[in-house]
Amino acid sequence: MSSNADLSVHPGTSIRDALTQLDRSRRQVVFVEDTEGRLIGAVSDGDIRRGLLSGASLEDDVDRVMNTNPATVPPTATQEAVEELKAQRGIRVVAVVDDGRIVDVVGEGEHIATPLPTPVVLMAGGRGQRLYPITKDIPKPLVPLGETPMIDIILGRLHGQGFRRVHVSVNHLGHLIEEHLGDGTAHGLEITYLHEPMPLGTAGAMAQLRGEIDSPFVVMNSDLLTDVDLRRMLGFHLDVQAAATIGAREYGFEIPYGVIRRDGHRVVGLAEKPYHSELVSAGIYVLDPTALELLEQGEYCDMPTLLSRLMDADRSVAAYEIRDEWIDVGRPEDLERARSAWERRTR
Repeated sequence: MSSNADLSVHPGTSIRDALTQLDRSRRQVVFVEDTEGRLIGAVSDGDIRRGLLSGASLEDDVDRVMNTNPATVPPTATQEAVEELKAQRGIRVVAVVDDGRIVDVVGEGEHIATPLPTPVVLMAGGRGQRLYPITKDIPKPLVPLGETPMIDIILGRLHGQGFRRVHVSVNHLGHLIEEHLGDGTAHGLEITYLHEPMPLGTAGAMAQLRGEIDSPFVVMNSDLLTDVDLRRMLGFHLDVQAAATIGAREYGFEIPYGVIRRDGHRVVGLAEKPYHSELVSAGIYVLDPTALELLEQGEYCDMPTLLSRLMDADRSVAAYEIRDEWIDVGRPEDLERARSAWERRTR
């Protein structure tokens, strides 16, 4: 942003020159950055007008009229958070700031998709046995919804939310996934692969990343059709300072019989076809990199085991409830439901 002369000025710039920049930017605001490119303020036409009415002249330094508390959000902010801030402050432009520097500007009608350094691990090594014979000659992530493979839909959504680094774990027919995705250039991503010489469970392959990841990262299954806002989930994880956050989904079912409650032989209550619900894992997680220290190279480990190890070590494991569309494409009926949902979306 510092290199964009239309959007920034430096301390000591005259109000007149800032006004010229403001007119040139067409953003209704210019940002004041120090010599190291760090944001120290913002100036709108309203700030200048109020300054002039208070006795400032056009030749005074912009420091005299700048707002020293500009509206900013971190790179992990969601679109909802941006819109809430705009409404609270009565403004149209919000700066996305990382380590004190502007990395993006979200104006009216624009969406935040600031590239994030956060890696994503896609678990794509399963055999997809419940979808057999569809998955006999094609790995489940390449099963199409319409004409688009599931993994392409997932990667498109990751890119749209600002993620750029993806590690894909592969085993069953993994060479087909590698041939299809390559290095990720076609998706605007940087894709690398975690090769499982044998099935290592939903967490085992991540042992290969120990020492390579030094910040929280996202893990998700590659057979999910979901609109979950991963930026928001990541922000939640950072706010609660958990070692792991589990994406949780409410799962409810009706018991198709009258349920009897008793005390010994005595019936104390009856409920006709009661509805029961629980929070279940949605196959989406955010992990602190220290979680990788609990994995051994070549060891089979599923995600519940890894999470249990964290809890046994008295590390915090949080739950983040997902209310967005979410379809786990595990069974033929789930696949048909996902295909119908995707068809409605792409009409």
